[in-house]
Amino acid sequence: QVQLVESGGGLVQAGGSLRLSCAASGSILSIYTMGWYRRAPEKQREFVADITSGGSTKFADSVKGRFTISRDNAKNTVYLQMNTLKPEDTAVYYCNADVSAPPFGLHNYWGQGIQVTVSS
Repeated sequence: QVQLVESGGGLVQAGGSLRLSCAASGSILSIYTMGWYRRAPEKQREFVADITSGGSTKFADSVKGRFTISRDNAKNTVYLQMNTLKPEDTAVYYCNADVSAPPFGLHNYWGQGIQVTVSS
């Protein structure tokens, strides 16, 4: 069974930075796109950023220029560096990955989520 475990969340003042990590574990054959989504209070979950196995990246307009995404394929880990944080970035952040592993083959997995709170 594949697990995605997030770390690095917490409370930060506006203008500050945080780095989220998400490590995938289990009987993994390959990991394709890895990314981050978030859900703010009383809002739907939304896309934040993702990165392909080849290193191509995409970002939501709301975080472009402030967030960067990277991955360490040897560690099956994806990172989200969040700079110049704003109160509207407050949300539960979820890791997401397309993983090939037994018994399901290629399957989309989610982490349990981690809280990021930005105070004004």
